[in-house]
Amino acid sequence: MSSAERSPVHVQFAILMFAFAVLAWPLAGEAQPTGQRPRVGLLNAATPGKPEAAFREGLRALGYVDGGNLVVDSRFAQGRAERLPALARELLGAKPDVIVTFGTTAAQAVKAATTTTPIVMALAGDPVETRLVASLARPGGNVTGLSLATPELAGKRLELLKEVVPKLTRLTVLGDLSRSPRPAEVRQTQEAARALGVTVALVEFTRAEGLDSALGEVSHTRPEALLVLNSALTGTHRSRITEFALKNRLPVVSSTSEWAVAGALMIYAPSLTDSCRRAAAYVDKILKGASPADLPIEQPTKFELVINLKTAKALGVTIPPSVLVRTGQVIE
Repeated sequence: MSSAERSPVHVQFAILMFAFAVLAWPLAGEAQPTGQRPRVGLLNAATPGKPEAAFREGLRALGYVDGGNLVVDSRFAQGRAERLPALARELLGAKPDVIVTFGTTAAQAVKAATTTTPIVMALAGDPVETRLVASLARPGGNVTGLSLATPELAGKRLELLKEVVPKLTRLTVLGDLSRSPRPAEVRQTQEAARALGVTVALVEFTRAEGLDSALGEVSHTRPEALLVLNSALTGTHRSRITEFALKNRLPVVSSTSEWAVAGALMIYAPSLTDSCRRAAAYVDKILKGASPADLPIEQPTKFELVINLKTAKALGVTIPPSVLVRTGQVIE
């Protein structure tokens, strides 16, 4: 048989093969992996509130949408540190690409559970002192993020309180006195108090079940003002503590705006919402391939002074113009 006679068969074969390829092509396309959405875990030592909301705002500003191009899983310990290890394991069970922590104890719980999953601290004390990182410049390991450790502000906080309550001579400090960065904060407060002629009493509060006892001890110290060391535990019981203080006509000073909203007289501290928004940038970098070991720890760049004028009026306290002019937010 000549080549000319065989050519129609070859042409038909070629047409069949082409048709098969065309039919098979959509199936092959359907079989291609579409890729999984990044998964971010959130572990908060306290309760839902402004910090987590600010972090989500930061994500949205970077183009991430929870349930769209990103999946976010949240867990809250409600101020009970003993719950954190189990919650950390729950989050890790979902195989997250990164876990964001709110509170030093939350970061410690996740680090104890994994040495590989990246951890971003949105809120934490001194990460070097608590051995979460090797240094601020080069964290090493799997932890990075932001530190709110500013014990030097404790003295300034007391100076502001003394301007508002010039006859202040007795101050009681309430909180977990031993957990970092509280010892440094207490030392700074005591040093400032000596210079201002104020005596300081310390009341330890480390467990939710011990709140009644701690408040009873506060009463026994007969303070003229109360300084509350902010933490997941005290923050969880913020309303109860401020109600106690108002009932006993005690001006309260602390270190997050939520305290002023709840009824504290004033706060002066780094902006927690700013820190949490900035934490989203760390997540973005890690999802794009950066290693937490190489991302330096950032420190506060924005501070806030908040005064609750409603509380001031209830306590009969007049806020001097010299303080009001420095106030970033007034609650009326």
